[in-house]
Amino acid sequence: MADFLHKLFGTTPGKGVQPKEAIAYSITGIGQNFICTIVGSYLTIFMTDALLFGAEGVKIGAMEGAMAVAFLMLATRIFDAFNDPIMGSIVDKTRTKWGKCRPYLKWMAIPIGICTILCFLPVFKARSVTTFALISIIYVIWSVVYTVADVPYWGLSTCLTNDTTVRGNILTIARLACTVGAGVVTVGVPIITDALTAKFKYTDSAEHIAKIMAERGVDAEGAKAFVGTVMTEYIDANADTLKWIYFICAVVFVVIAMPMFFYGFKNTKERFTASDDNIPSFGHNLKLLFKNKELLLIVLSGILGGARMVYSYTGGLYFAKYVLQNEGLYGIITLLVVPGGLVASVLVPWLTKKFTKKWTYVIVHLFGGVVMAVMYFVGYDAPWKLIVCAIGLVLLGIPQGVNNIMTYAMIGDTVDYLEWKTGERGEGICFAMQTLINKIGMAVGAFIGVMSMSIAGIDAATGKVGNPDALWNVLILSGVISMFACAVPMFFYTLTEKRQRELVAEIEARKASSAK
Repeated sequence: MADFLHKLFGTTPGKGVQPKEAIAYSITGIGQNFICTIVGSYLTIFMTDALLFGAEGVKIGAMEGAMAVAFLMLATRIFDAFNDPIMGSIVDKTRTKWGKCRPYLKWMAIPIGICTILCFLPVFKARSVTTFALISIIYVIWSVVYTVADVPYWGLSTCLTNDTTVRGNILTIARLACTVGAGVVTVGVPIITDALTAKFKYTDSAEHIAKIMAERGVDAEGAKAFVGTVMTEYIDANADTLKWIYFICAVVFVVIAMPMFFYGFKNTKERFTASDDNIPSFGHNLKLLFKNKELLLIVLSGILGGARMVYSYTGGLYFAKYVLQNEGLYGIITLLVVPGGLVASVLVPWLTKKFTKKWTYVIVHLFGGVVMAVMYFVGYDAPWKLIVCAIGLVLLGIPQGVNNIMTYAMIGDTVDYLEWKTGERGEGICFAMQTLINKIGMAVGAFIGVMSMSIAGIDAATGKVGNPDALWNVLILSGVISMFACAVPMFFYTLTEKRQRELVAEIEARKASSAK
């Protein structure tokens, strides 16, 4: 087993980073994604559906409730994203006996857990402006606390090793582990909510159809339009049930995740990190950031690609729940992406060797844009069309799988580039850009998802949908544009694998020369 693990990670027995550390690092990623996904994917729907801010007629000030939630998610995430450089600078200033990144895994686990649970308290009153304000405050606090652990977690990968191949292998396994963590939450929660709220909804049984006809005075065809909607007398009961489901799920995932943070702290070791007393200022780190042109190209690409995965965020959940009338199908939507993602993830080392990171990244995103364009023109309103779209989702796993690993590996290379250029590594400020990209993607995903809900005329209290095509159009077209756009900056990226190895060799030669 030991030989297999060394081969898997590309490590050397007894020298440098060891498989035990890579595994511990990946386990922390699972816990981190339990937390990130329960908030990132379900806080929005908790607010729109459980607290009924997405119900028809609900307003926050002069704004429709659903749009208020959309702007809250967008504003908070963007605010949080631009906190990342600050946190990155703090990481680069950190000097402890444990290193600069690892301590945050130990210190922040419990605060993150507490803030996550507070986001889903079942005592919040539905449709209340006060509730909206309280959750807004808690969500901002959660975002800041999460950032304090997220930035150093990803920065830790460059402190474990400076070998780009080994680091790439470690990040490949870590990202796969993160996908598993996110997948458990994404697939499991909708199945639970759909099963436990089914009793509150009209079904396609003859009894319910007859009941709808009697209540609403419509014919049989008209009554079928109400199938899947919540019965009027159960609207509040449905919402209260959702409150408790999301709260209990949050508690369970927090309890499981917390030990994973501590395990990662205990079983990793920082080897490549600043050890001098010359602690950089935030202003100095920002200057370093703008000297790292290769990193800035990755950041620009990530921002332009913020909507490429919007179908896997809140919008996809709304589509499954309100258009397909089965919330549990959201798990199927996300699972369909997994095979392509796993294949792509496993092939990343080969693709990198064959085409380089840059061209692999460009090619798979152009491919993804074509796939989504085909899905848009095919549509979803017939069984055969759904089959075509299902195949499309499998194929979309390819750019998702590559992106999940490749950007982390490329940012790790830019840390070496920065050290070669300036003599300073700046792991914190560099990997703060990865978390910035992730959070902008989540912000865009949540915003577009809730905005599409509003455009489609969905009433979260009853489940009625005014214009389902609008939801489809927004989700797919935004993805098409984003897939193509994110490839453009990478045409100007020049840090190849060969160049990175040359830079590392030159750095080591400088260190050896100065030590004489």
